[in-house]
Amino acid sequence: MNAPATKVRTRVAPSPTGDPHVGTAYIALINYCFAKKHGGEFLLRIEDTDQARSTPQSEKMILDSLKWLGLSWDEGPDVGGPHGPYRQSERSDIYREHCDRLLAGGHAFKCYCTSEKLTAMRRQQMAAKQPPRYDGTCLTLSDADRAELDLANVPYVVRMKIPEEGICKVQDTLRGEIEFEYRVVDMQVLMKSDGLPTYHLANVVDDHLMGITHVMRGEEWISSAPKHLLLYQYFGWEPPVLTHLPLLRNADKSKLSKRKNPTSILFYQRAGYLPEAMQNFLGLFIRSASEEDEMSSLQKLIDEFDVKNITLGGPVFDTSKLEWLNGRYLRESMDSAQFLDAVKAWALNDAYLLPIAEMAQARITKLSDLGALTSMFFMNRIDGQSAARLRDGVKLDELQQRQAYHLTLTQFDALIDWNRDGVEASLRRTAELLDAKLKDVIRPMYLAITGAAQGVPLFDAITHLGRDVIRERLRHALELMGSPSKKEVAAWEEMLAAPAG
Repeated sequence: MNAPATKVRTRVAPSPTGDPHVGTAYIALINYCFAKKHGGEFLLRIEDTDQARSTPQSEKMILDSLKWLGLSWDEGPDVGGPHGPYRQSERSDIYREHCDRLLAGGHAFKCYCTSEKLTAMRRQQMAAKQPPRYDGTCLTLSDADRAELDLANVPYVVRMKIPEEGICKVQDTLRGEIEFEYRVVDMQVLMKSDGLPTYHLANVVDDHLMGITHVMRGEEWISSAPKHLLLYQYFGWEPPVLTHLPLLRNADKSKLSKRKNPTSILFYQRAGYLPEAMQNFLGLFIRSASEEDEMSSLQKLIDEFDVKNITLGGPVFDTSKLEWLNGRYLRESMDSAQFLDAVKAWALNDAYLLPIAEMAQARITKLSDLGALTSMFFMNRIDGQSAARLRDGVKLDELQQRQAYHLTLTQFDALIDWNRDGVEASLRRTAELLDAKLKDVIRPMYLAITGAAQGVPLFDAITHLGRDVIRERLRHALELMGSPSKKEVAAWEEMLAAPAG
């Protein structure tokens, strides 16, 4: 990609609906390096139109984690800028105005179909081995029909119109020209019945109004490119340059998933990895490096950045390579005093130690008891765990114990706010689903999470260790006892879907 003639502006736009993903950091690093390589600007935008799942806590974690990695942004919700607001939830009037423009121009239409009708429509299409898509029912409504429905306050969404025939040609920096037949492109919902935009409308409007020149995003958005380009055309805007980046992969080339590997940036921070090492590790995916020069600074990543160095095969998120790099940084990039400072910043600080002290104080008779009692707060996985040790004194049978780990892990993942009340409620719900006493569920949790049959208060310990570390410990315990089959997962998820009580 040659140096652009106009000032480069890139962005990263995470959704604050969970833990900050390493994939977000990878995408952010690419956008940051490209912008800075060309003397441009890098923006951060929060895409929080999913009001049911978006939280201020998640937004803060995203910002904190990217800052921990050493990235900064020229404009964003915390630093401001001339193109704000930078949270989509604060831009509703802008989206409504642009949605009205599409309706007035005949490029969108109101759809009054119920969810039941849409479900039946898609089932029929799948039975006929057709791609599931909206069939255009409401396109044929007359103005009088729409007026009558609006007068009766029938809920509706706004969908975009798609040409009945023809081909959309998407120019992608890494892939060249990609063709999509319009007949398989869905009439995307642009505005939901609650008046909030979908990703597709908000994304296009924001990228244009914020002057984004280059959109560099994950390859999962390739199929959405025709819809986005049509919206640019409908508005009469010049689209940005598109680059769809390969997704991070597990060693088996499957999509990086928290069910197989820790995916939260916060996990790696809590597990004792240095930000420089994580930044360097992600940087290996976007530069050509030999064994001799794999350690690299952020400035060097910027100076050497070239989109051509990104291969389409999908970079493998190899944690052993990350550990190797982290070890080198610990040994080679700091003296003993700097090393001690890093240890203090990681765990030997009042913010992390005070809750541990509160949990431990009532459980010890001498200060030397602290080591064994609290060691699990200073490690990743529990040393020496085995399936046999996880069964030590457990009254649940093996199937129930595996179910307990999976059910609890699934509930923890679904918690919007990570706090003691949510942790306790999840474990009580697990006991209820297994028709077991809470104390009989608590023991295997202690063994998986602390490595001992008892210790500091479990609910408090889980809350303090954080969702990321707990997820990894429960996932590892379940792996040791036998990861569930797809059939088992489906059955156990059905248990969770049943009404409580």
